[in-house]
Amino acid sequence: MEQERKKIPAEAVDLYTRFIHGEISRRAFVSGVKGFAVAGLTTGAIIDALMPNYAAAQQVRHDDERIKASYETIPSPDGNGYIRGYLVRPFSADTRNATPTKLPGVIVVHENRGLNPHTEDVARRFALENFMAFAPDALTTVGGYPGDDYKGGQLFGKIDGAKRTQDFVAAARWLKARADCTGQIAATGFCFGGGMANSLAAILGPDLAAAAPFYGQPTPPADVPKVKAAILINHGALDMALANGLPAQEAELKKNNVRYEGHLWPNSVHGFFNDATPERYNKATAEQAWARTIGWFNQYARTA
Repeated sequence: MEQERKKIPAEAVDLYTRFIHGEISRRAFVSGVKGFAVAGLTTGAIIDALMPNYAAAQQVRHDDERIKASYETIPSPDGNGYIRGYLVRPFSADTRNATPTKLPGVIVVHENRGLNPHTEDVARRFALENFMAFAPDALTTVGGYPGDDYKGGQLFGKIDGAKRTQDFVAAARWLKARADCTGQIAATGFCFGGGMANSLAAILGPDLAAAAPFYGQPTPPADVPKVKAAILINHGALDMALANGLPAQEAELKKNNVRYEGHLWPNSVHGFFNDATPERYNKATAEQAWARTIGWFNQYARTA
């Protein structure tokens, strides 16, 4: 398998990233991949290697006995009216005592395809680190994640951006106010979700303790003074647009006395944390970034 992965050209991986971000059509993606087909590596083989494999990447089963999970629909009066999400807590937190143990919360925000199995798996991983996690689905009011990332991306583009943001704000405030939450919450997310984590930091101000955006657009400079959370930035060093913008992003945070760390993870492209897309996934740096994120949230969002 490793030998097959090495055969996929970096340009084909970049083509997939552009496709999944909606920058090019499915037809243009397939046509572009054909240009990389060589003997022993067909167009179909390249596409199969680039497409997500959620079943193979799953780290924590949905029926794992160590977690307690449910789907919750909450009101979002300033957004699209309501939003549905995946709530996960460690099973032990609700069985040790007569009343549930209060835990810090983490909002987990998906990429621009909706709440797919990878994002749900990440939420379950947080539960095993003794957090309660809530992963909202931005596609709720257009039918929810459709089981296909490309179709999810098309649906995503139909949602009003301002209302979508308010849906995530509602989700964060709902999580923070829950009786089984300590009132300390953090946010993380990937690509769109990373940008949303940065947005939540500005919108929520002191109501958000920490954020760990992965390859997300930075908070606009005008909004950085509102940020009170501790920010852990995770970019791939080969994700040039975001990597090149890191110095300016750090300068704004530093100017406004925001606690932060900025990481350019080596040999890592956009999407390096997503183990469902093995051609982008970097196991070594993904594991390091995850460990740093857990440490960051324990430091800034965990109550004594």
